[in-house]
Amino acid sequence: MLRISKLTDYAILVMVELCSSPGEVLSAQSLAERCGLELPTVSKVLKILGRSGLVGSLRGASGGYRAEVAAGDVSVADVISAMEGPIAMTECSVHEGLCSVEANCSARHNWQKVSQAVAGALQNISLADMSRPAQWTPSGPAGLNISILSA
Repeated sequence: MLRISKLTDYAILVMVELCSSPGEVLSAQSLAERCGLELPTVSKVLKILGRSGLVGSLRGASGGYRAEVAAGDVSVADVISAMEGPIAMTECSVHEGLCSVEANCSARHNWQKVSQAVAGALQNISLADMSRPAQWTPSGPAGLNISILSA
């Protein structure tokens, strides 16, 4: 099964919460309460998101954290990349020379296409999209235009 880590899932929740209050400075404790997460988890997420530039921190009595980007300007892919690194289905999709069978493998370029399709789909979903209730249709989420890359 392909899925993001729990910590990355929590990072998306925290970012959606921060972005829903533009310019507002929120404490880690407040974010933990609003998101229903444990404070140590939120603190860890905020530290990683801060290093990526998605979140800014302010010190002092009225300090806390704020989103450095607008919800419509940051994608799910941006948060995943900040938390986990490049989006790729296989190691060789991103970096050459990491696989012992790479020289004889004919699937690498196809895996790159798959990785690009997944990354593109995630890039097309903003945190603003994530803050709205999803409306599902039999063919997938309504309003999201996800296309598969062709050869």
